[in-house]
Amino acid sequence: MPLINRVRSRRCVAAAAAVAAAVVTPLLASSTASAAAQAVTLPPVHANFDYQIGQPYTPPAGVKVVSRDYTASPAAGLYNICYVNAFQAQPGAESEWGDLLLRDASGDIVYDDGWGEAILDIRTDAKRQRIAAKVNSWTDICASKGFNAVEPDNLDTFDRFDQISEANAKAFVKLLSTHAHDKGLAIAQKNTANFSTAHAETGLDFAIAEECGEWDECGDYTAGFGNNVIVIEYKEKYFKETCAGFGDRLSVVLRDVNVTAPGSSGYVRKTC
Repeated sequence: MPLINRVRSRRCVAAAAAVAAAVVTPLLASSTASAAAQAVTLPPVHANFDYQIGQPYTPPAGVKVVSRDYTASPAAGLYNICYVNAFQAQPGAESEWGDLLLRDASGDIVYDDGWGEAILDIRTDAKRQRIAAKVNSWTDICASKGFNAVEPDNLDTFDRFDQISEANAKAFVKLLSTHAHDKGLAIAQKNTANFSTAHAETGLDFAIAEECGEWDECGDYTAGFGNNVIVIEYKEKYFKETCAGFGDRLSVVLRDVNVTAPGSSGYVRKTC
C-alpha cells in the first residue's frame, strides 16, 4: 500500500555498472562492523537523491539514488533503497499481526496517534523472531525486485513508547540487518542518531536522517557513518543550513512533508 512520509522530528525525532562500482570500503569509525556489512554495496556518497516513499515517479535528471516503498518497482539504472515499515503496523493492518501488537496495562493496543499505526511488540526474543519473519519477507521482495538496500522505518519507536527499550530495538534491527546482508542488501539506519556508532550491535551500514539539520544531529550521523549519510529536510531554513554545513559531502534533499509527486500542488524538491 502507498506510504506517506513519517517525519519524527524531536518526538523521537547510472546504470548497473555505476552501482557495481560503488562497492563499499570500510565504514568510517566502524572497525567493529561485520564482514557481511563490508561485502554489501552502499549508496554512492554525496549523490543526487530523491525520496519517493509516498509515490514513485520518473526521477528528475541527475538523480543517482532513490528510495521507494517495497510495493513499488526500483528505478532503472539507479541505486534503489527499499522502504519498509518495520517497527509499526500499517493503518488498518492490526488483524495481520494478532498477538504481536503492543498493548497497555488495560489490554488496549498502543498506537502512534500521529500516523494511526499500531506499535509492534518487540520486547521478547520470541516475538522479535516472529515479527522479523514478516518484515524479512518484505526484504525478500525488495531483493527479488532488484533493490540495492532496505530502509526499515521507525527504529526510534523505543524513544517514544516507554514499554520498548533501546536494547529491544537493537536486538530486533540486528535480525533485520543479518537477513538483509544474507540477501545481498545494504541496510540503512533510519534516524535514531544515538545508534550511529553502534554498528556491532545493529549491523546497519549507512544512515538516512530526517531533519538532522533542524535538530543539529548531522554530525552525530557522520561520526558513525562518515559520508555515508542521506539527509532529508522538510523546511527551507534548515535545508539551507544543512547544505551550508554538509552539502559538500553528504546527499541532502529538501522534500515536502507528504513526499508527493511532481504535479501535486504541494510538491517540493531541491538539492544543494
